[in-house]
Amino acid sequence: MALPREEPPSPPPSQDELENMQKIQVIEKKKKKMKQKRKTHAAPKSIDSLMVDMPFANTDIGDDSGITSASEKNIKKKRKRNTGREKEDSKTMKKNKKQSQPNYFISLPITNPKIIGGIQALQDIIVQKDHRLSKAMVRYSSLHITLLVMHLSSEEEVGIAVGAFLESKDSIEELLQGKQLDLSFQGIDDFKNVVGFVKLAEGDCTAMLMEISETMKKIFQEKGILAGENRAFKPHLTFMKLSKSPDLHKQVKKIDLNLYKNFKSHYFGNETLHRLDLCSMLKKKQPNGYYHCESSITVREGNKSQFKDYMEILY
Repeated sequence: MALPREEPPSPPPSQDELENMQKIQVIEKKKKKMKQKRKTHAAPKSIDSLMVDMPFANTDIGDDSGITSASEKNIKKKRKRNTGREKEDSKTMKKNKKQSQPNYFISLPITNPKIIGGIQALQDIIVQKDHRLSKAMVRYSSLHITLLVMHLSSEEEVGIAVGAFLESKDSIEELLQGKQLDLSFQGIDDFKNVVGFVKLAEGDCTAMLMEISETMKKIFQEKGILAGENRAFKPHLTFMKLSKSPDLHKQVKKIDLNLYKNFKSHYFGNETLHRLDLCSMLKKKQPNGYYHCESSITVREGNKSQFKDYMEILY
């Protein structure tokens, strides 16, 4: 029996054949990768095609978890910048407001001893009932009616204001036409329960005082001095105010009106207009307690005996 003939071993592949085989393997690997990519992108593509048909497809939506889009982050940055600017503007406004607050005023000093004595009696009764309010009382030597307020930022402006003040004398005397102006004080009132004052009785004399105030205001404004306030002028005689003592104002928020109910309609007396003063709110007061005066004008001779008695009280 003849044995099967063995096949001779195949010769090893040549160098060219090996290179071709490697190229084929590389191509097949690339094809597999391409197929995998197609599979992974197939689902998102279908979702995108659906999203295109939705009405909010192009809307920039923020994540509820706190992740925000680039546009929202930009908006927040702008808001922070704007908030910073608002704070700076607020500080500037406060600074400007402080700089423009009144620091000078036209004063009509109270010189009638009867009025001064009546106010002292009123103050004593209030302090007896609440001793804390002694810090809120206006000294009798400082009692006055404010006709006009203004802000003077330099000594140069003070000089201009003094000139306008002296110039107003002729206009005031022209309004009075040689007549004596007697102002009657009767009754008590308050401003928002933080300032107590004696009321000026309404009548022709009060109307004249308001006209004098308006005339002086125009003269000051013609000289470039911004005088007066936006609110209506209400002449009054302040005898107490909580703002005189910040510590007191923390303890006493409002004045108890029952403290002076017996003076509600009390008649304090008359004051004759004889002098007006341009005073500083901030400069050191005089030894007698009255405000620092830049200048004074005598409007009329007035009640000489009344003024003499007042000077004797002060000194």
